[in-house]
Amino acid sequence: MRVGGRILEMRGIVKSFPGVKALRGVDLDLGAGEVVALLGENGAGKSTLMKILGGAQRADEGKVVIAGVEGRFGSPKAARAAGVAVIYQEFNIVPGLTAVENIFLGQEKGWGGVIGRKGERERAVELFERLGVEMDLEVPCGYLTTAQQQLVEIAKALAGEARIMVMDEPSAALTAHEVGRLFEVIEDLKKEGLGIIYITHRLEEVFAVTDRVVVLRDGVNVGNRPTSEVTRNELIGMMVGRALDEEYPRRSGTLGKVRLEVKHLQRGKAVRDVSLAVRAGEILGLTGLVGAGRTETARLIFGADRRDSGEIWLDGKELEVRSPRDAIAAGIGFLTEDRKLEGLVLRHGVRENFGLPNLSWLSRKGWVRMEEERRQFAGYVEQLRIKVPDAEELAGNLSGGNQQKVVLAKWLARNCEVLIFDEPTRGIDVGAKYEIYLLMNRLADEGKAIVMISSELPEVLGMADRILVMHEGRVTGEICDPRSATQEEIMQLAHA
Repeated sequence: MRVGGRILEMRGIVKSFPGVKALRGVDLDLGAGEVVALLGENGAGKSTLMKILGGAQRADEGKVVIAGVEGRFGSPKAARAAGVAVIYQEFNIVPGLTAVENIFLGQEKGWGGVIGRKGERERAVELFERLGVEMDLEVPCGYLTTAQQQLVEIAKALAGEARIMVMDEPSAALTAHEVGRLFEVIEDLKKEGLGIIYITHRLEEVFAVTDRVVVLRDGVNVGNRPTSEVTRNELIGMMVGRALDEEYPRRSGTLGKVRLEVKHLQRGKAVRDVSLAVRAGEILGLTGLVGAGRTETARLIFGADRRDSGEIWLDGKELEVRSPRDAIAAGIGFLTEDRKLEGLVLRHGVRENFGLPNLSWLSRKGWVRMEEERRQFAGYVEQLRIKVPDAEELAGNLSGGNQQKVVLAKWLARNCEVLIFDEPTRGIDVGAKYEIYLLMNRLADEGKAIVMISSELPEVLGMADRILVMHEGRVTGEICDPRSATQEEIMQLAHA
């Protein structure tokens, strides 16, 4: 489709914070009916630029022009009035309200203090018909799926007559089918003349849905190219500022004896008769569709959920794992899928988070040896290249990649012999991903046994020594030579 006239111009945007220059004269254009991918590593300036566009922050210098009119947005409300809608990764939805109530929240119309609910409902029906979906308008949004909640956010933007829509990691929590439906909605919005800024770390989506790519690095625009004229490797090079020899670094380690063995693990219908074994120096990939039982299996191994039956063995000895405390004491570490909810205490400092599973040796007579804790953490900051201003920085202030490294540091400090990585690179930029891959390879070379759960099939094929595929709580297949396998083979097993 031919892109229409320019509807957005951001010129010379500069923004500084104490000690940090987040944006250094950034330009960004967007045409009607165009989808532009905004790419860059964590900390490159993407979020700051979009917060300025969405009215959440003010630029120090530069201008924003929408449809030929310069705007100075002092609030998100002012930006919305100008036709800008930002759909964040964490949706701005009130769970207890229905779709209709969420769509018109803050823009209700009525007479004499009475809100015109009938008119709002009719308008909501029109919006969802426009999106080509059916929606239950009576249930609270907290009961809707993630994909349905996202559609409510899109409908809310359309109700506000948005001309520019920003989508921040829109596919992060969606199934493959739901991502396909999202792309269909985006195509329909393009045909209606909306301009869309699409932020993602999944490069395959860039080539599937966008018309042009804009790349930021260290607050500077380093690339502006039609998507059809750039390769995946060129994008990676622009984002990280260097060429990566391989997206998935190879290694040639020797596998040792079986370290972790799970026999006939069972928990209701979520995990059904799962058996697996992982050797020293091995990265075992565990994959399948969302809901296949991968995370549920990991939680049983770690003692986060109670199993109905089954055995867990480590180095030839059966373990009694009744709680995470038992698993940690045995030498099993678990990097959870949701690092913000389960892996970190976001309102505490990174030093405290690092120390939580290590208090048994970092404390004496009930008192934490804080200097030793700082010293140990400083070593991992250097070793893992964690970008953090100081050890007391709140974990919630770090980028996704650096949060993941803090979680990894606390388990490395435990010297865990078995490490379970659940979606280790979700929401992490390509440069940080590469560093995580190198760390996993190094740990495997040291003789650790690693279970890597991932929905990213290229990642599983690129990193695992062996792959187990799950479907509806069962292991439905094994791939012993991932380097010569295909995504199609995995998907066939995932639907078995």
